[in-house]
Amino acid sequence: MTKSILKLDIEAMARAIHALVAIIFISAISFQSCLVSANFYTDTYFNWGAKHSYIFGNGEDLNLVLDGVSGSGVQSHKAYLFGSIELLIKLVPGNSAGTVTAYYLSSTGDYHDEIDFEFLGNSTGEPYTMHTNIFTQGKGNREQQFKLWFDPTADFHNYTIHWNPNAVVWYVDSIPIRVYRNYKSEGIGFPNQQGMQVYSSLWNADNWATRGGLVKIDWSCAPFRAGLRKFNARACKWNGPVSIYQCAYPNKANWWTSPVYKQLSWDQQGKLKWVRDNYMIYNYCTDYERFNWQMAPECSKPQY
Repeated sequence: MTKSILKLDIEAMARAIHALVAIIFISAISFQSCLVSANFYTDTYFNWGAKHSYIFGNGEDLNLVLDGVSGSGVQSHKAYLFGSIELLIKLVPGNSAGTVTAYYLSSTGDYHDEIDFEFLGNSTGEPYTMHTNIFTQGKGNREQQFKLWFDPTADFHNYTIHWNPNAVVWYVDSIPIRVYRNYKSEGIGFPNQQGMQVYSSLWNADNWATRGGLVKIDWSCAPFRAGLRKFNARACKWNGPVSIYQCAYPNKANWWTSPVYKQLSWDQQGKLKWVRDNYMIYNYCTDYERFNWQMAPECSKPQY
């Protein structure tokens, strides 16, 4: 009897130690993965048009440039799964018609995930269009577009993608403008299986960007410049498939898993409604003709 009790005690202690080691391991990974801030010099690189862009201000500022020769783009060295990606952007001033300044997260391959901000330029005095989209397993067509309630060329403004196991939320200056909730258990795609890198670019899209391509770039206004500042990736570093569990594990290090981020507050919901009532100009969920009345299943689900 004594030997049996002793054996059970040892087995129970072994299980407890194993569980404790697992928790410590997961916590350690999570703490190492969550970056408080980033630097353009050390944390990004130019993936095209390097001669048309430059970093300055101790690595906190970057200018993307587009001229008749080339545009330019930058991306993060690391990929992430869940957290907040923040970037301050000052868009191309004046006659920006035909230009697009993009800021987005994306994985790679035919079945990639992607979360987008794109800013479609316009003629002098006309407002920018802020275009958002989300891809899951290579499938997009989830566009929502907005006008902005300020001049995005006069100063820098904060554009944040907050992404956790429950939802993706797009923010502009801390105001939520869009929510895409996780209904993967019901067969609706959600980006929670692939790490995504951060990208930003300035490019010629005058075949579609302004009035459906009717307004072309005025190259006499070139070079066009968009300013990026204070790239912050408070996010979980992607270390391969093991990150699918590690980055979603609910602990203090993975702050994005806190219950407070499972739902917008009443104040946030009020701000979201204000934006959508007053500044939304396109919603794929109400474009019945485009989809021949075969609407995406998430369109009938509550998002916030």
